[in-house]
Amino acid sequence: MGHHAIRKPVSLSAAKPPARSIRRLRRSDLPVDTVELARYLIGKTLVHDLPQGRLSGRIVETEAYVVGDAAAHAFRGQTTRNRSLFLERGRAYVYFVYGCWHMLNVSSERPGIGAGVLLRALEPLEGIERMRHHRCGTCNVRDIARGPGRLATALRIDRRHDGLDLCADGPVWLGTAARRTGPIARSARILRERFNILTFYLGQTGHSHSAATADCQSLELSCPGW
Repeated sequence: MGHHAIRKPVSLSAAKPPARSIRRLRRSDLPVDTVELARYLIGKTLVHDLPQGRLSGRIVETEAYVVGDAAAHAFRGQTTRNRSLFLERGRAYVYFVYGCWHMLNVSSERPGIGAGVLLRALEPLEGIERMRHHRCGTCNVRDIARGPGRLATALRIDRRHDGLDLCADGPVWLGTAARRTGPIARSARILRERFNILTFYLGQTGHSHSAATADCQSLELSCPGW
């Protein structure tokens, strides 16, 4: 899908707990524009409340798949698989790719218009040891949810959550920022040679939990889910 990402600096050894109480975002809080939503979600909190406890993380990288983007799943129109992208903004679109990764997106336009924001990376906040277990014992905190496939795995998000309203009462939801959000950066690049299109990354400059660092970009074709 079309793309935008975000990043911000923090200790590599441990993640900081939320500094503020978090409330659910209301749909009225969300911009009705894919690029603006991708920017807006930076610094906000993604939460999955499980019977065993809460998992949460600070969104540090997003990628916008705008209307007309040939890489977007909505590009060829609505199907049974991608129908969640055509719902009101703030719905989860979860798909399975490469035979091993789930990816979580947020629908981003008015009902009937297909577009979305891919959540690419999180800074873990709560339930870190449980996330580490979900990621098969990954020991470096910055790697737990650095990349969209890792993010969904760490937070136990899969196709069962497709279509979920992320602004309503439910186990998976979007919350306000856990602490002050720093500068947000935006960049452009080619996503895949076969699409030959520009993509955009929005990011908090230099964030160690972001997937859009030079070392990760070099791995994209060989290990696209990371």
